[in-house]
Amino acid sequence: MVIAMALMTGYRKDLRRKLVRGNAAIIAYPMIGSEVMLDEGDRTALAALPGVTDVRTVVYGKGALVGGGAPDGLAVTLRGVDASTPLGELGVVELVPDFHDGESLLRNGRLGVVLGSDLARRLAAEPGETLRLMVLGLHQGRPRFRYCSVDLVGTFTTGFSEFDQAWVVTDRDELIRLAGGEAGSSLVEIALEDPAQADEIADKVRGVLESEFLVTHWRDLNRELFTALKVQQIALFFMLGLIVLVSTFNVASSLVVLVREKMRDIGSLAAIGLSPGGLRSIFLFYGLGLGAVGTLAGIGLGAVASWMLTEFELIRLEPELAAIYFINSVPFRIELQDILAVALFSLTVTVVACWVPARRAASILPATALRYE
Repeated sequence: MVIAMALMTGYRKDLRRKLVRGNAAIIAYPMIGSEVMLDEGDRTALAALPGVTDVRTVVYGKGALVGGGAPDGLAVTLRGVDASTPLGELGVVELVPDFHDGESLLRNGRLGVVLGSDLARRLAAEPGETLRLMVLGLHQGRPRFRYCSVDLVGTFTTGFSEFDQAWVVTDRDELIRLAGGEAGSSLVEIALEDPAQADEIADKVRGVLESEFLVTHWRDLNRELFTALKVQQIALFFMLGLIVLVSTFNVASSLVVLVREKMRDIGSLAAIGLSPGGLRSIFLFYGLGLGAVGTLAGIGLGAVASWMLTEFELIRLEPELAAIYFINSVPFRIELQDILAVALFSLTVTVVACWVPARRAASILPATALRYE
């Protein structure tokens, strides 16, 4: 149960962390046109909101990238950022020596790109190489393709397969120019110190931006997914709880045998004045002790196994599966509330299972117990 709860909690929290890292906790879409019309006053007001750590404008587009490992090109998602957007927020970033985080990706007239690590691997491209980029745009309502050579200045690894396999980060203004100002999606991303406060802060953002932007956040965008994961975790808890319930019968059977073997001792204790409630308590505490030892041992082994599985990434997914589950390796995260739930459930069913033999011991009459002694 500990390992299963750690798996579900780890997957849900890891997915949330990577989603917020790749985009932002709160996103504002312009209601009219594809260009963001965020004036400096609104930007300052948003940055001053409690809990807001960054306000940035990004542009998304579609295109293809050609490299030695993919001469026919691979479809990619283009993310345009300015120099003030730190690349390190995407995850583990490896850059060429002459490029530093915080520089503009448009250098000396040459456009630089930072690729997801899996995408770079599929292209067989190394930092410092030159690749061919195709950007999809529109001209007078018709698709238009623009081509340019780009320098691969680095790679990033988020652990989120959708980003690592298809994202290309580049200069925002240059991406807008290549797309012709059309066929792109501009939006405002608002990073938070605590993503759990997205609901409350999103309401304040709506008050600042009024009706010019559609404001949403990561909970709204992924509500069905995370609700399904939570329901699945609860269902899994009770399914595994049935196994624990069956295992407690071993404790109950041990107590039944113990009551039979200790018939004389039970009669003697009752004869010298120990009440039926006291006899019942003795066997209940004995059964609870057995259950507590087993529960603590199971929690300890589950915690160690979860740590090893996460620390050494012993369960890794192939690219095909990673694209379905959005992660490259399976995380196991143990939380106090999960441990308490497992311990409380286990001890409760143990006490319930021990109640019958304990009651039987309390109902034994001294004369009956000592009759043949």
